[in-house]
Amino acid sequence: MSKAQEVQELSEQARIAFRAYQDMNQSKTIYFQLLQDLDSKYKSGGAPSISENLQLEKLLKEHDNNVAAFSIAMSAVEDTNDRTQLIKLMS
Repeated sequence: MSKAQEVQELSEQARIAFRAYQDMNQSKTIYFQLLQDLDSKYKSGGAPSISENLQLEKLLKEHDNNVAAFSIAMSAVEDTNDRTQLIKLMS
């Protein structure tokens, strides 16, 4: 069974939690990519611009919101089997 099929077999609450997990993972990746890019850019001197720092701040806030949404979504998944399957899918 494919991962997409496994997700479809979950309850609605677990599917919402899985989507929140994906959003959280994506926002983390985007934030850390920009952080790495800026680190490389300024490795030999200089500092990020105000615009770059504001972009980092925006991405971090978005990630924080996604973490909170994931936490809320996970707490809504009460079925033990769904939680187990969901954790398996996130691994």
